[in-house]
Amino acid sequence: MTPDWPELSDLLLDVDAQTLERRPVRRAAVLAPLERHGMREARRIVDGLPGQDVLDEAAIDAVLLRAHTELTRLAFEFRNGVRLVQLLRPLLEVLRAVTPERPLRVVDIGCGLGFVVRWLAAYGRLGDDVELLGCDFNPALIGLAERLSVEEGLRCRFRVANAFTLERSAHVFISTGVLHHFRGDALDRFFERQAGAGARGVLHCDIKASWAAPLGAWLFHEARMREPLAKHDGVLSAVRAHPAPTLLDSARRTGRPLRFALFDGAPSPLPLLRTLNTVVGVDAAIEQAFLSALGDGRQRLGAFT
Repeated sequence: MTPDWPELSDLLLDVDAQTLERRPVRRAAVLAPLERHGMREARRIVDGLPGQDVLDEAAIDAVLLRAHTELTRLAFEFRNGVRLVQLLRPLLEVLRAVTPERPLRVVDIGCGLGFVVRWLAAYGRLGDDVELLGCDFNPALIGLAERLSVEEGLRCRFRVANAFTLERSAHVFISTGVLHHFRGDALDRFFERQAGAGARGVLHCDIKASWAAPLGAWLFHEARMREPLAKHDGVLSAVRAHPAPTLLDSARRTGRPLRFALFDGAPSPLPLLRTLNTVVGVDAAIEQAFLSALGDGRQRLGAFT
């Protein structure tokens, strides 16, 4: 596996970012990059999907639902909600003092089955003045996220939507395991669009690039996952993880007027113990107040520039 290998889940869903129209996925279009990179395991997964020229949409939804359900286990065991709330609570505390609008809106980009949003609604203690919204292009994932939130009696919402073109913007954008999907110019546009959407803060948690990340991902997925697509894309996600300089260079170059730093970005002698890092972006006007509200967590945050 190499960082230029595409994740199979990205190839199996084709949605227009503006109209949200779901387009047919042609088998030849999926197989071409797989064959170009010699991705034999991914080829076997695609070969198992029904459909001749066009892959069966229901089958695609089923395999993506199974994969995301298994990957939710990863989010739970890596305590993604706990990690995010350490930064989100102080950020919201500062925004309450400087922002008159209510509710304060937190939008999760590429929320999948909505684990993080649902965890924040259940355990985050963010306050009644906070609105939690999860956005994703995949209707099947959003449909299950909505059903789960209703069954769990949670105060959060989910929409099939482009998070950057909502009728009302976000005060804070968050994401988990999304950054590595964007490469080159696409990563630049990701940060640029958040600044353009008027966010006062952004928190993007993803796999921390290290020599141990692919090995750790392989061990975990072999031991805990059963769905072939979850195993394949889960390990490839660690291979595709962006080094800290790549993330910060892109954010600082294109994400103005926000200022950026990396939480848990420092190299570790035991990288298996620090598997995730978070790109933190805040409005310059609230930078000092946020650092003060962060308390002891400030020691884990690099310098804002």
